[in-house]
Amino acid sequence: MEVQIFGIKKSQDARKAERFFKERKVKIHHVDLEVRPIAKGELARFVQKAGGLLNLIDKGSKTYQKKGLEFMKLSEDRWLELVQDHPDLLILPLVRFGQKVTIGHDEATWKSWME
Repeated sequence: MEVQIFGIKKSQDARKAERFFKERKVKIHHVDLEVRPIAKGELARFVQKAGGLLNLIDKGSKTYQKKGLEFMKLSEDRWLELVQDHPDLLILPLVRFGQKVTIGHDEATWKSWME
């Protein structure tokens, strides 16, 4: 079993996900989104799961607040650009196991993958 975790180093939930899988001896491929932005095709899997890109946006993030994004009406392309430049705008971690994905901290689903 191998999972792919997309996150950033300062994300507590991404670190919790890593710890969860390490404790269960699951092989982890960690992608630091501050070093390597998520590919558009990969992001599309999570967008589909979330029911749209806006549902992946962490409206409580400091970047969201600092940039005043709650007051802006942006196109999907502009949101994609912002997410590439500021991965902390995403609800993290994004975890992929084969074709299955989760958004945010979701231990219940991760446990079900191991059954």
